[in-house]
Amino acid sequence: MKTRFGILFALVLATAPAAAADIDSAHAKKTLEIFTKIIGIESVKHSGKVQEVADYLAGELVAAGFPRGDVTIVPVDDTVGLIARYRGDGSSGRGPILLLGHMDVVEARREDWVRPPFELTRDDKYFYGRGTMDNKFGVAQLTSTFIRLLKEGFVPDRDLFLVFSGDEESGMVSTRALANERPELSGAEFALNSDAGSGLLSADGHALSYVMQTGEKYYVTWELTVRNPGGHSSMPRPDNAIYDLARAIGGIEAYRFPVRWNDTTLEFLDVTGRQLGGELGDSLVRFAANPEDRVAAERIAVEPSYVGMTRTTCVATMLRGGHAENALPQSATVTVNCRVFPGTPVAEVLAALKQAAGNDAVEFTEIYPPEESPVSELTEEIRAAVSAAVEPRYPGVRLLPWMSAYGTDGTHFRAAGIPTFGVSGVFMDPADEFSHGLNERVPIKGFYDALDHWSTIIRELAGP
Repeated sequence: MKTRFGILFALVLATAPAAAADIDSAHAKKTLEIFTKIIGIESVKHSGKVQEVADYLAGELVAAGFPRGDVTIVPVDDTVGLIARYRGDGSSGRGPILLLGHMDVVEARREDWVRPPFELTRDDKYFYGRGTMDNKFGVAQLTSTFIRLLKEGFVPDRDLFLVFSGDEESGMVSTRALANERPELSGAEFALNSDAGSGLLSADGHALSYVMQTGEKYYVTWELTVRNPGGHSSMPRPDNAIYDLARAIGGIEAYRFPVRWNDTTLEFLDVTGRQLGGELGDSLVRFAANPEDRVAAERIAVEPSYVGMTRTTCVATMLRGGHAENALPQSATVTVNCRVFPGTPVAEVLAALKQAAGNDAVEFTEIYPPEESPVSELTEEIRAAVSAAVEPRYPGVRLLPWMSAYGTDGTHFRAAGIPTFGVSGVFMDPADEFSHGLNERVPIKGFYDALDHWSTIIRELAGP
C-alpha cells in the first residue's frame, strides 16, 4: 500500500469514540501475539522471509482448529502466497468472500531508524516497526479474527478465504497467481481488502470520515534511456546523453494529462470541497459539478493531495548516468513512475510521454507489466456491513466511496472480475502515517479499537 492517508478530508466531525476495547481478552492477546511475531520477520523482497511469515500464520490457523488441508501455502517465484479456507454451510447459495492482505513489506535500513524496524516496540501512544501499518496490521487482525470466529463456533453461510500475497510491494507476481490461477477463489462474489480504505481522525481524535476504496489507479513504470558514443571530457560534443535526457525530463515535467473522473471521485470531491471551503474547496466543488472547468482543474493540479484524484500522473523518481567523472556520458537513464486513472489505456499514456519527451532517440523500457482494472460498484449490503463495524466506534461518522491514487492487490482481483473493496479497520490521524517511510507506526488505541472490525463485517455479510 502506498499511503492511505494522502488526503486530509475536512469533513464534519463525528461524536466521540465509544469505550476502549478490552485489551486483556483472548482475542486481543492473540492478535498482539501474531502482530509481534510477524513484525519481527524481515519479509522484504528477495529475502525468502515471506515463507517464514506464511509458515507461522499457517501453523497458528491449524493449531486453532482449521483443517490442515484448508490452509495452503502457494509458492510463486521467490515468494509465496497463503490461502486459508473457512468452510461455510452453503445456506446462502452465494459465492465466497475473499479477505485480502499482503505479508511482504518494503525495505528498511536499520541505521536510519530511531527504533529497530523489524522488532515491534512501543511507547505510551504507538506501536513501531516496518509493516505496523502496511500491511501486517491487516494480516494480524484478519488471521486472529478467523481464529476467534472458529473458537466461538461461528458457521458462515458461505465459504470465506484469507488470501495473503507475498510481493505486493514489488512485482505482485504472487497476487496475479492468486487472482487468476486458483479455481477455489475464482468464483468469489467479492473481496474485502485490509490494505486500503479506513478512517481518518483529526489531531484531537475526532473522526472526520471513513473511506471505502472502490477503485485505484494502476501502476506502470518506464525507464527512459538516452545513449551516446561518449568520449573524453576535455572534448565536449554538441550532443550529450545527460543534457538530452534532462530536456526530455523537462518536457515530461511540464506535461499534464487530461482530466478524468468517475462517480466515486466526483462524489468524494464534492463532499470534501463543501466541508473544506476556501479557494481549494471551491475548486473541488466546481470540478465535481463540471470536470471541464479548466480553472478549477488547474487549481487542483498543483495540490499534491488531490491531483491524483483528477488525472493520470507520471513523475521522475530515480536517475543515473555516466560512468566516470572525466568521460562524456555514454548513457543516462531516468525512471518515470505513472499512476494511471482507471479506464486509460497504457498505450495512450506511453504515447503521451513520448510526445512530451520530444526526442525519438529516447528509449522507453517498461519495468513491470501493468494491470488495468475497473472501479467496483459499492453495494448497499457492503456499505451497511462496514457501517455496522465503524458506527459503534465513532457514531455519526460519514462513509464515502473512494478511489486511491496508489495501487494494491485489489487491482488484480478487480481485473479478474472480482469486485474489491478496501475496508481496513484502522482509524488514525494522517500525521501518524509513515507507511514506506522511517519509523513506521500505528496508534496503540487504533490497533485495539479495530479488534471487532472484521468479525462484525463477516457476521453481517455471512452470518445466519
